[in-house]
Amino acid sequence: MTNVKTYKAKQFDLSGLNGISDRTLEMHFKLYEGYVKETNKLTEKIGEFLADGKVDQEEMPAYSELTRRMGFEYNGMVLHEYYFGNMKKQGSGDPDQGSNFRAAAESSFGSYDIWKADFMSVGKMRGVGWAICNQDPDHGSLSNHWITLHEVGNVAGFTPVLVMDVWEHAFLLDYAPADRPKYIEAFFSNIDWQECERRLSKGDTETPRQSKQARSADKS
Repeated sequence: MTNVKTYKAKQFDLSGLNGISDRTLEMHFKLYEGYVKETNKLTEKIGEFLADGKVDQEEMPAYSELTRRMGFEYNGMVLHEYYFGNMKKQGSGDPDQGSNFRAAAESSFGSYDIWKADFMSVGKMRGVGWAICNQDPDHGSLSNHWITLHEVGNVAGFTPVLVMDVWEHAFLLDYAPADRPKYIEAFFSNIDWQECERRLSKGDTETPRQSKQARSADKS
């Protein structure tokens, strides 16, 4: 297996967010960097199995476990990039009236407020994972989804427009586990709706690692 891709951790300037402390972000960035490292390790190890162009029967158990694990680590890496990428300091709380996102929410749910109530409710579900607002590339409608861990429940082909981490590590230094709704309110006050609009308009024409933050970090 040649030309193995090596991923690099992206840099995000998010200090000073409302309701999400710099201490939490520092810890969260380190966790994200761990997913990048593990993804690279798994990519290398899987490549070693394929060096001779085949996977022998005795190699299959180890190869299978590494390949399954890749889904967890890679999605953990990418979803964190979406999450950090759709936040900014001094966010507006809600999208502007007349914005494309608000129009898409109204078209899909009847009103922006109904979309928001649904998204927040998904984020409050018991479990470990993510709340994601996806766009269906076939007809542009929005839908909100719960993702268990990082990889269970992802909708194939849909475009993530807004991604919220609701693993406890995303807020435990700032809020008690029972106060997850307070974290969700804080998250909404920091949303970068311009980035969400960019994802909405691009649909599935770009990969998640081509986000605004990824491009700017690659230039540094």
